[in-house]
Amino acid sequence: MTPVHPSPAKRLLPRALRLGEFLALYGGGPLLVLALRQPGILFAGLWVGAIIAWLSIRGRLPVPHDVHREIRAIFVRFGILGSALTVLAYFLWPTHFLDLPRHRPGFWLVIMALYPLLSVWPQEMLYRGFLFQRYQSLFVTPTRRILASAITFAFAHVIFLNWIAIALTFAGGFLFARDYERHRSLRLACLEHSLYGCLIFTIGMGRFFYTGAAWHHG
Repeated sequence: MTPVHPSPAKRLLPRALRLGEFLALYGGGPLLVLALRQPGILFAGLWVGAIIAWLSIRGRLPVPHDVHREIRAIFVRFGILGSALTVLAYFLWPTHFLDLPRHRPGFWLVIMALYPLLSVWPQEMLYRGFLFQRYQSLFVTPTRRILASAITFAFAHVIFLNWIAIALTFAGGFLFARDYERHRSLRLACLEHSLYGCLIFTIGMGRFFYTGAAWHHG
């Protein structure tokens, strides 16, 4: 009996549906938030999406390896790149340098404590853990997965309506995705993301990631 092979159209359909899902989530999601311009919707969408993503992949997340070496590498790299970013902020925007710790230390401490918990985890779940697991069939090589993660992570920050946020998050997203591809630890990805995010808010660049300034300017 001759085996029946699915037609090319039937073989391509699941891939097309998965691609449509990917574009709707990572392309349509930020555009919807930007169109509505409601901080509550942004926060709720981020967390609801991350929880659904976690529930869908929680039993299939890879086991990280060589964690201690990766932690050392993260801090060494942060010492170098973080210092360079700090010097850059000082020379490019001296009037805003260390704005929060100097003028609003209480608010700065709140950000340092809550940013890793409330913002970093859902972003890393969606743009690293879920994207790498759910869309592996679309991005079959490490390079493609890393670029897909970096590009979508940067695109998510179009909601802040400035190119600096997009450029920084593309660079950061590339770094976080490259490291996640290697160690596959969401905790390590959150640690690395938290270090750079907290630094940005400390050295006066947090204003580029503030929806209030972008959505209600003028």
